Amino acid sequence: TTGIVQLVVNPEDTDAFEAADQVRSEFVIQARGIVEERPDESENLQLSTGEIEIRCSVIEILNEAETPAFPLDQSSEVGEDVRLKHRTLDLRRTEMQENLRLKSKLTKSIRDFLEDNNFVDIETPILTKATPEGARDYLVPSRTSPGNFFALPQSPQLFKQMLMIAGFDKYYQIARCFRDEDLRADRQPEFSQIDIEASFVGEEDIMSLAEGMISSAFKSVLDENLGEVPRFKWEEAMEMYGSDKPDLRNPLMLKELSEIFVKEEFKVFSEPANDPKARIAALVISEGDKIGRGQIDRYTDFVKDFGAKGLAYIRVEGSDVESLSSPILKYLSSECLSKIMSELSLKQGDLVFFGAGKKKTVNDYMSRLLNKIGLDLNLLSEGFRACWVTDFPMFEESNDGNLTSLHHPFTSPVETNLNKLDDLDVLEINSKAYDMVINGIEIGGGSIRIHRKDMQQKVFDLLGLTQKEVETKFGFFLKTLSSGCPPHGGIAFGLDRLAMIMVGADSIRDVIAFPKTQSAVCLLTDAPGEVNEDSLDELHITRKEE
Repeated sequence: TTGIVQLVVNPEDTDAFEAADQVRSEFVIQARGIVEERPDESENLQLSTGEIEIRCSVIEILNEAETPAFPLDQSSEVGEDVRLKHRTLDLRRTEMQENLRLKSKLTKSIRDFLEDNNFVDIETPILTKATPEGARDYLVPSRTSPGNFFALPQSPQLFKQMLMIAGFDKYYQIARCFRDEDLRADRQPEFSQIDIEASFVGEEDIMSLAEGMISSAFKSVLDENLGEVPRFKWEEAMEMYGSDKPDLRNPLMLKELSEIFVKEEFKVFSEPANDPKARIAALVISEGDKIGRGQIDRYTDFVKDFGAKGLAYIRVEGSDVESLSSPILKYLSSECLSKIMSELSLKQGDLVFFGAGKKKTVNDYMSRLLNKIGLDLNLLSEGFRACWVTDFPMFEESNDGNLTSLHHPFTSPVETNLNKLDDLDVLEINSKAYDMVINGIEIGGGSIRIHRKDMQQKVFDLLGLTQKEVETKFGFFLKTLSSGCPPHGGIAFGLDRLAMIMVGADSIRDVIAFPKTQSAVCLLTDAPGEVNEDSLDELHITRKEE
């Protein structure tokens, strides 16, 4: 067994007492004695061993320890950099021990579920070829092939698809993935992914399997029933929440009001109301009287950080239009105000915020405002709320105007007729993709894959890849598609994110034994580090002088 137990030493046991007197924090000791029940008044029900103690006859100091860099029982007062620098010490804390043990139970639950459903655990390469997955690759120079590089996999995407072509119709792997990208609380340069792929399946098959797996994990690990998992099409999620990662614990939602402002003269609203690429979104706060003018000003400053030019609002102080209060009332017609009250079913005490402008910008800042107000007013329900988001757009425009895949270029479009794809606006093509979200965090995403060479080539063409780029990066994959590829699809879940949600942590660093900082540095080992010139010469690498 393992855990914490209280040791008791009597002064009469001279040797043991003298040894105990030498013990300091974090010393490693060996003790022998008799297990006894604690006196009633000294029981500690916070410990699993709180009803017993060991009356020691022998204590031996096996190893002394320097004074700890921080007291383990006061770690909340210590900066994260200190904790990561002394990670082995940090990992001794009960919280960290429990986090990693829960993650171990989670991994076992996932494996058991997939094995019971006849999935085969197959490892895929770590040293592979660079492919576009939405982030920069970590590159590894090849000693035996001068000037060439391996890439660490951002995911096993192509390999798991090729396993389907090879006839393994049900594959899974707890895969290690690597992405050289800017880090946030829920990202690390290396992370673990629950990777799943199956042949002769549709979206419903994969979503049903994945939902069962995640529900089973919550039940077996936390004894929690995940409950109903509703589904939203991407367009619906964006309209109601401004985000494809809605937190269903929050009762607040957005309401589209563009139609009401089409004929108004107030350009702040009328221009986006008449622009198909824009929207006007209203957010109703039922207990709006809790939000004073000073707080409204702070919310205005908050949304400006995400592209808003301002934040219009209306207060409802009675039951009719005459009771409305707002600086923008003088710009709107009585008919418009009446429609606003009716469409939003406003009542006394309500406060309405409006977002107006290009859809992408409005969705960004209004979804953040929705989440912030939900937290500020303590509106979020307890527990875990999951949902699916489906029918994603196939492509999106990047900031430089180029076309990119919203998921990845191996996702199947809903429309599989090549000729019809040419008739569609490329940004209106939807994909057979689906994401699972829990408490506002995307924990998994997948899709039905392209299984026809001509369709895969078409998608590469739409992305603007030259034939040379396609052949260099994907020639091997296109060739395998020509060898008889079954329809297939899959999904991948972030194991670390899932564990983070389950333990209630704010960062995946709290469920990874040896994580990196936000600048992708390991403070414990001082990695990355320099290498000597001989090693660089062997790899045919020359340093560039600054």
